[in-house]
Parts: sequence; structure tokens; C-alpha cells
Amino acid sequence: MHSRKERIATKITIRDAVASDDTQIKEIIDLSFPRFYRFFASHSVSKPDEPLLVAEADSETAGFAKLTEFTVGQAKCGCILWIAVHPKYRRRGLALNLTNESVGCLRRRGASMVFASTQRTNKGALATLTKAGFDRVGFLGLWRLFGWRVFSFYGDIWFAPGEVVLLIDS
Repeated sequence: MHSRKERIATKITIRDAVASDDTQIKEIIDLSFPRFYRFFASHSVSKPDEPLLVAEADSETAGFAKLTEFTVGQAKCGCILWIAVHPKYRRRGLALNLTNESVGCLRRRGASMVFASTQRTNKGALATLTKAGFDRVGFLGLWRLFGWRVFSFYGDIWFAPGEVVLLIDS
């Protein structure tokens, strides 16, 4: 058993991913997601035209966040597609740090609204997103924001059945 001191990372840095992070990111995907989601997560992190952040702890890639941007009507939106933390670094606030940095990154790139979605049964993700300031938004709330364009929105965020959408706006 590890002592508390051994489990705590000495330094956490969040930065843009580089090619040498790919192997560790794929390992984190394999350790973090059910098979259905692994394919989509692996595919999306390979897209170089969208932001990919990594959390580095003790000189290791400890987690990542894959982001995407899209426009619905006149609104420039951002979305946190995936956040995952390696099991040995969980429960240390890395997911919250990645979430906050992801929101900041998307805001700096011009997003007026930032979305995320997760399985409604994923209590850890829901707690992290809520702590970061996200609120659940249902179909009616999205309809009020986007009207009929809401259907395009669902395609842009890779929404899956059983998920809830969360929003943080300015």
C-alpha cells in the first residue's frame, strides 16, 4: 500500500499535447472507457486540427482533454469531448484542473458557450463538471438556445444515448 505522500504528484502541469504523448494517451483511453467509447475517443484524439491538452504529473502524461469547436447559428461553441485521467492519478483534482483549463482554452479561442456531455450514471464526471460551473441543460433549454439547429448541435458534440448535456456560458 502506498502512503499518502507517495500517491500525491509533486508537480502538475497542463499543456498542449505533442506527438510523443500519443502512446500514453491511448493507454489512458484503454484504461478509462468502455469498448464502445474507446473507438471514438481514439479516433478524435488523432485529429490534429482540434485542441488536445495533457496533464503531466511527475513527468508522466497523467490525463488528457480533447476539445472541439463548432458554430451553431451565430454562436461559437466549444465542447469538451473527452477527459480522462490515468487510474494511478485519479482523485487528486486532475480532472477538475483539466476541465477548468479546457474551458479557459475554448474561451480564449472565442467560444461564448462551452458544453460537455457524459453518461447520466457517471457520478464522478457529473460532480467534476458541476464543481467547474457547468449546469445540466435539457433538450428544451438547447431548443431555446438554438431552435431547430439543436439537431446539428447534437451531431457536433458526439452525443450518445443515455448522456446528459452540461453547459457553462459567459
